[in-house]
This record gives sequence, structure tokens and C-alpha cells, in this order.
Amino acid sequence: MKANIKYMGAAFFACLAFSSCSDDFLKDMKSYDQTTEECYNYYSGAQGRLNDIYKYCQPDVNSDANWQFPSTGRADDLTKCTEEFTGLGGFVNEQIEYTSHTPNEVPDFGFKNTNNIRTMAYGRIRNVNDCIGGIENSTLPESQKRELLGQAHFWRAWCYYMLVKWYGGVPIVTTKQVPEAASFTQRSSTKACIEFICSELDKANEYLAPYTTNGGWQKSEDYGRVTSGAALALKGRVLLMYASPLFNRKGDKQRWQDAYDCIKASIPVINSCGNELQYQGDPGVNASNWASIFSRTGKANKEGILVTLYNDILKGSTPDYHFNNSWEDLIRPGNALGSGLNASATMVDLFPMKDGKRPASCTAYSKLDASAETYDPNAPFLNRDPRFYRTFAFPGVRWAFEGDPNTSTLNNPYKGDDYVLWNYVWYEKEEARDDDYGENGSAYGSDNLGSGAKGIYVRKRSDDKDVSKEGARYKYSQETGFEQSANTWMEIRYAEVLLNLAEAACMIGEMGEAVDQLELIRGRVGYTSTNNYGLPTDLESDKAKCMAAILYERQIELAYEGKRFDDVRRWLLWDGGANFSQVQGAPDTWILGGEYGGNTCTWLGFTPLNGQRRENLFFRVKNDINNGLGGVTSTWTKNPDKTPLDDPNNPDPLLKHLKSKDIKRADYVLDLRKSGTDFENQLTKLADFYNSYLVRRLRKGDGWDQATHNEYSMKFRPHYYFLGLGSAAQNNNKTDFDYVQQTIGWEDNLNGGANGTFDPLAE
Repeated sequence: MKANIKYMGAAFFACLAFSSCSDDFLKDMKSYDQTTEECYNYYSGAQGRLNDIYKYCQPDVNSDANWQFPSTGRADDLTKCTEEFTGLGGFVNEQIEYTSHTPNEVPDFGFKNTNNIRTMAYGRIRNVNDCIGGIENSTLPESQKRELLGQAHFWRAWCYYMLVKWYGGVPIVTTKQVPEAASFTQRSSTKACIEFICSELDKANEYLAPYTTNGGWQKSEDYGRVTSGAALALKGRVLLMYASPLFNRKGDKQRWQDAYDCIKASIPVINSCGNELQYQGDPGVNASNWASIFSRTGKANKEGILVTLYNDILKGSTPDYHFNNSWEDLIRPGNALGSGLNASATMVDLFPMKDGKRPASCTAYSKLDASAETYDPNAPFLNRDPRFYRTFAFPGVRWAFEGDPNTSTLNNPYKGDDYVLWNYVWYEKEEARDDDYGENGSAYGSDNLGSGAKGIYVRKRSDDKDVSKEGARYKYSQETGFEQSANTWMEIRYAEVLLNLAEAACMIGEMGEAVDQLELIRGRVGYTSTNNYGLPTDLESDKAKCMAAILYERQIELAYEGKRFDDVRRWLLWDGGANFSQVQGAPDTWILGGEYGGNTCTWLGFTPLNGQRRENLFFRVKNDINNGLGGVTSTWTKNPDKTPLDDPNNPDPLLKHLKSKDIKRADYVLDLRKSGTDFENQLTKLADFYNSYLVRRLRKGDGWDQATHNEYSMKFRPHYYFLGLGSAAQNNNKTDFDYVQQTIGWEDNLNGGANGTFDPLAE
């Protein structure tokens, strides 16, 4: 009876969690060593064990990408290998080459021993195996078993997907093993791993169908649990990965067909689980409805297929059950009591124009039609795709929130209701102003942003007061800012499924169906058939061009959602896959063939990322306004008798200039709630403001030699496409008679430094 009471308590916390869209259900879970077989004979105990698996397996926006979590859009080491952020990520740092041993040991995304069984990759798999075995052998009714097992099989598939995407084949372990030499398991082929993952997801779909295909889970407290739709959506993502050039060097059409068949069949199931392309055909104002999907939760969020829930409980509470989403705090500017996340100039410059075409100055996708709209890099917000305004924030744009960042000491000029971002900068000294490397002094941002000002802020996924349908999902305070956010993270959303379908359809020659999906996605943000949704008119007859359009659309629609690194890697976009002959020990099957012609970048018309740099974009005060110089924000003491904007001690040189001319900066604000002619007029006025008072400034983002100013560029080495095992990983996975094989292209530390022998492409 005591056991029954204990696990009823676990179930209570689970209900509390899902009903409040949080992860409180994870707070009372026991570690692996504390779980007994008896617990699985009680639904509450088995569900409590399953909830523990959710906690340690589901994606988390609070973490950079690592052995436990995927990338979710943060400026982590993976995203810094793409166009989204500056700062050379480890995989593109030309100064350091990863090897299988110290001092530059390859990051471990699968075999890391964290001394915590619930976080390490195979520790999580061991716990899922224990859960599956425990439920299968329990006395629970068959219906309860299947409900719980469906979820467990999903997370086992997820854990293996997270490994296979990095390493190819890995050891498949499906039972709770005793830690002894006889339990050693060698790496299986990639094909066997893919088949295993798909079989797990098929079971999840089958077992969960009775509970989730009538509009999703019927109890509101179960929202956030995986569904049949989530299982098939992940299966589609897995098969698309396996069909992509990373794993499919010769372009085997059957793999693309398998991916297409799966994704096509998954959509009715996903729909039956309550998901859809939310706000299809209803863009709102300047894509406001599209922007709002990132702050919807519960069944009001129809876009999210695989989601992670958070709560707004204060960290340090007693008891401390907080599980906050850090994204809002991460992206909001410092004078709103956030941190600020700086987008690269590359991303700003490559977004489509308002006619849907690439800017003529952006040659990354050379096969795609260039826009007839003139791109003005000095006013990059003019005439852009509606998603541009919801992805970036820049000087002069309104970005409201619920809260008041003003305190008795801070010179923050706005309350949340009327917050406008003015983040142009100036310098204290001429040598700092003219220094591209930032070595001679800091830039200082307007409105109390100071030296922490960012040039172009990431705005994507913001819980924006002007678009929120349900009120703020955060509890704002002057002590914690936006830290107490309960916003939902969507790891897989409906638009990705449509883009996955478009990709698979294109690659089996069904370009018309691929274009249909692009039209749906673009139609949601305001494009219409009047201009063919901004798409080239010949996509249905040009396969490579159609595929380039799909990858471009993925880059825009899924920007800052942690998907770009995987897309670049799947399609070999750092070098087009032209350098596999340089990988030691690689067989001829590694060489790219088929319709790709030996180089995916050439086939797509995409400029390889290798050799490119990304810089930071700022707008600074022009030299003819006090020589572009001003005061130091940190020495500015708050004047209780003046507002910050009226304070004569405000170090902002532009505000002083405007005041001397009786010009009000507030007259130039861009308010995204405006539409039509009003919005166009605001754009024009803000561009006039920039042209009159500001100048575009690039500050070095990627690395350089401080002595010579030799600038470093991205360099992704060909053997990085499949990771090897570091010395620690190999030493942790060996017995007296065998050890886990090393990947081709990496030194085998357990075989005298000889080249690895495991081939991720061998079937």
C-alpha cells in the first residue's frame, strides 16, 4: 500500500504539470536505482517513471546542443557553424582541427559518461529499456500498457535518432543490461539503426492512435505528451535525413520515395491529432498571426506537433519546481531587462524581399530569381518578406511587452506597453569609431543599452504583447525580467512537416506537389497567387532549382529554431561534398555521385559556406553629428526630475542633435500593428531617419589574428560529416576482448592510432 501511495503522488504531480503547461510532473521522479519492478504494476507508478523519461529525453531550450539536447536556436556551437550567428563554432574553426584525442578532442554527442545515468545517452536508453520491460511485464491492463508503451517507444526512437544523425550506426541495445563484459554490443549498421528507429515509431503510432487521433489527448493535463502524429512526424524527419546526400551519396531514389510515402501518409494522422498549419490563409497584419504561433499553448497551439512545456514558477521557490523557458529573457534587449541575441549581417541580408525573391545582392542561391525590388543595406527593413519584421528587431521598431523595466536607478526610457528599440550606437573616441575589430573601445547604445547593445536583435519566437492571443506567458518583474517564462517550445511543427514533404516530393520528381507546399507556407504570411506566392514560375520543370527554393524556404521559415545546422549538414553545404576523397580510409562509396554531379552546392547553385565570414551589423551615429562621438553610458546617473529622454546628461549625441532641431525621434517609429499605406509610410520615414542620421557599420564577427588582423573564415573538414569517438568515449566502451569501432576518417586510439574502420554508409 505504501508503494501505491508513493506513486499516486507521482501521478498527482504529473497531472499538475500538464494542466499548467509545465514540467512539474518531473519533480518527484526517482532515479533509476530507486525504481523497483513493483512500481510498474500501478498505473501511477508506471506513469511516474515515464514522466522521468520525458524530463531527461525531451528537447530543452535552456541548453546548448550537446549529447542530451538538440540545438533550439540559441547561439550555440552548432548554430555558429551556419549563417545565423557570428563567432566560429568549433566545427568551422580553421585554426583548430578536432581529433580523436586531446588537446582538441572531438565533441562527444553520444558516448559521454556524465556520471549521471539519467543524462548520458545510453543511460537514458537504459532507463527507457527498463521502463518498456517493466510495463510489458507488469500486471497493468493491456490498454494502459499500450498507452504508456507508445510514449516510451517514441522516446527510445528519439534517443537513437539523436545518436544516428551524428555517428551513423551505433550499438542497438533494447534491454536493461547488466554492466559486465558479456553485455558488450558492437555498432550496428546505419541501415539497421534507421530500420529500428522506424519500427519504434511505428509502434508508438499504433499504440497511441486510440488515445490521440481524435483531436489529441482528451484530458487537458495530458497536453504535451507525444502523439501518433508526433511519432510519424519524427519518422518522416528520420527518413528524410537518411535519403539526404549526407547518407545517400549516390542519390538512391528509393530512399527519397520511402521518405515521401511516410510523410505523405503522416499528414492525415497529424491532422487527426489536432494539428494543422495554423492561420493558413490568415496572415494577420505583417505576419502577426504567424508570429503568434510561437506563444500559443495547449490545444490553442495547433502548429506544435512535438513540444516541450515550461512553467513560470520562480527559481529558488520552496519547494523549487521551476522549469522556465529562457528564450524571451535571452532575446530581449538589456533596457527591457533581457540579454539580447545578436543576428549576423549575413542573415539580415539574405532574407527575401517583399516580392518573395532573394535580394539581388544575395548570391547564396544563384539559381533562384533575383528580386526586382532594390535592396538598401543602409535601410535593410525596406520592402522585405513579412517574416523579416517578426524575425529581427532593429533601431526604431516597436517591441512591446507586459512589464516596467524602470527602477529608481536605471535610466531605461520606456515601460513595456510603449517599448521601442533604439539601439543605434556611438563611440567615445575616434579610434574606437574607426576600428573594425573593436580593439580600441566599445560602442555605446542608445536608451541605456550602453556597451551591451546588439546591432540587430533576434526577435523570432518572441512573446510579443502586440501579437499574443492569450496574454503574456511570462511573469515579469524588475528583479528577474523575463526569466519566469512558460512559453512552449515546438521541436517539430507543422510547417516543418510540409517542408519535409516538399523536399521528398521534389527529389522523386513531383516538383508540382513540392511547390504546393511552399505556396501553403508562404500563403500563411501574406503571399498570394497574384505573384505566384513570390516563387519562380519554373520550379515544376527544374528539379535543382526547386530543391534550392525549398532549402531557402527552410532557412527563412525555420530561422532561429535550431534546424539550419542539420539542413546544412544533410546537404553538405559547407563544401558541396566535394572533398570526401581527402578522408583517410574512405571507400569510393563516399564520393558523391548521381544527379549531384559530385557537388551538391554546384547542383543547387548555392555558394559553399567554407571560406565565408559572418560579421556583426550595427547602425552608428553619422560623423556629421558630433563626429559620431558621445558619452559613456555607465557614468550616467539617473535624474529623478527628468525622464531619460529629456535628461541633459543623457550621453546620446543624436538625441541632443534632434532636440536642437526640434525633431522628435518618436515620429519615426515603425509600428508593426499598422498596415497598408500607413505601414509603407512608416517604413519610408524610418528609412529617412537612417539616411539622415545613421550609417551602416560592420564589426568583425568571426575570428582574426590579433597581431596581424589576418581574418579567419569557416572551414568544415570533410571527416566532420560523421563524428568519430574521442579517447574518453573509446576507453569507456571497451572490454578485454572488444571495443566500439572507430569511424572512418578518425584515429583509433585503441589500435595504435590506425584509421577507423566503421563505415556509416555501409549497409
